[in-house]
Amino acid sequence: MRKATLYSSSSRSAAPERPPAPPPAPQKKPGGRRFYARHRAPLLFAAGVVVTASLVALHATLAPETRALAQEDIDAAVLRTLESHTLPSRMSKAYEVIRPAVVRVRGLATDEESGEEVERSTGTGVVIVDKGVILTNLHVVNAATKLGVVFADGLESEASVIGLHPEQDLAVLQAKTVPDDLAAATMRSTKDLAIGDEVLAVGFPFGIGPSASAGVVSGLRREYRSPEGKRILTNLIQFDAAANPGNSGGPLVTAEGEVVGIVTGLLNPTEQRVFIGIGFAVPIESAAGAVGLSPF
Repeated sequence: MRKATLYSSSSRSAAPERPPAPPPAPQKKPGGRRFYARHRAPLLFAAGVVVTASLVALHATLAPETRALAQEDIDAAVLRTLESHTLPSRMSKAYEVIRPAVVRVRGLATDEESGEEVERSTGTGVVIVDKGVILTNLHVVNAATKLGVVFADGLESEASVIGLHPEQDLAVLQAKTVPDDLAAATMRSTKDLAIGDEVLAVGFPFGIGPSASAGVVSGLRREYRSPEGKRILTNLIQFDAAANPGNSGGPLVTAEGEVVGIVTGLLNPTEQRVFIGIGFAVPIESAAGAVGLSPF
């Protein structure tokens, strides 16, 4: 038997199927957020600039106004510097100026027993031309068979006599070897030199040195007879800066370190050749003229 067709007991008729609804469209961000997201880095940088400028302006407004320096401020600063730093004396500065031009002059001889070269005498000289021309006393080199000089930097060199002026007890030496940066002394006229002016004698007294002694000009246009009595030197500068054997040939300089004379002798009424307060120097005009130089 064929089965009857079964039907639903609902009185409503079946509704046709609808296609599935499309997914909801994504919500769009507001316009300002889109702009910030796209330009985030430049905006942050600009904000930083604005904040920095604001802080600078605020600091300038609150900071005290800078006051111009007055003379009182400068004087106070100089005074504080002087109180905390010891400045070199005038004579100390004069020594530093002349020192590079001062040399030790050595009278050399060969020892008969050992055959070695030994130093027989010591004096002082001063470089007057940077090629190694040195001014000293005649009595410093007179008895030496061989000469040597020691420069300020320690360089040792042989030297030879290239000029003599016995009337002024002067000799001119030429060093065989000289330092690359050898400095010559500055010479100064004595026409304005006055009694009481400060002077400095630099040399190798008793071979010790370089040594410096300060004093003043004690007299002008003095005469001096050499210890041997062989000659009288005239028109000399008298000074009281300590000078002893070995100082001979060294420079007598001003407080500016300029050479006004060549130390040539000391006065002592006893037989001992030690300083008692009176020394003599040949004026630099006479010394330079004697060796063919005219610095003035």
